[in-house]
Amino acid sequence: MDADWSELVEDVGIALGQTGAMIGVSMVGTLLLGLPLGVLLVVLDRGGILEAPFGSRRLGATIHWILGFVVNVGRSLPFIILAVAIIPFTRLIVGTSIGLWAAVVPLTIAAIPFFARLVEIAVREVDGGLVEAATSLGHTRWSIVAKVLIPESLPAIILGFFTSVISLLNYSAMAGFIGAGGLGDLALREGYQRFNTLYMITVVVVLVVIVQALQSLGSLLARRFRHGASGNRGRVVDEEAAVAVTAS
Repeated sequence: MDADWSELVEDVGIALGQTGAMIGVSMVGTLLLGLPLGVLLVVLDRGGILEAPFGSRRLGATIHWILGFVVNVGRSLPFIILAVAIIPFTRLIVGTSIGLWAAVVPLTIAAIPFFARLVEIAVREVDGGLVEAATSLGHTRWSIVAKVLIPESLPAIILGFFTSVISLLNYSAMAGFIGAGGLGDLALREGYQRFNTLYMITVVVVLVVIVQALQSLGSLLARRFRHGASGNRGRVVDEEAAVAVTAS
């Protein structure tokens, strides 16, 4: 089959823009909601620095259970089922249940619990001694979150975020069924239904390049911020030593 290269480039460019728009907006929502949700799953847990909000451990345990339940439900549903189940909510948010922007809502909701669990895992790996040191220095609970927990776990959070973005790319390939377009929809329509092998191969190559670029960027940023986390750890230790010397 003779290939119309100009049409191929145009179609892939349009589909790439649609995929980029879906993922870009969903990334912002995932970061803004998934990061605090993951942190709350740690600090509200038993032994966490916020296990007793307003002086009530029962309240903290209840909130933690509810958040954990919501996250587990969100992770349990396949993307297509989730997108269909929340059609009324999607229509309420964006005014329609079809099209590119209608796909952003289920994409974001699908990615938030996934990213939140990765944030939770990253924050739980922070050395408890650093939290104790910051507490002894008089830091407030939210100060410990902002100056210890998040900076120390930032490299792992970055890797988790880019893993979530790659998952969003996979989800977006299934968004064509609600008219969102994108690379997955192009591969299905032109490559599979019309038996155009060139389209299919081109989309596969583009997706592989995007994933490799995202993973490389995530690893680069994680390495860079790992050095920053080491410096932050040193500052906490130095502050504690200074306080000990002053007290003596």
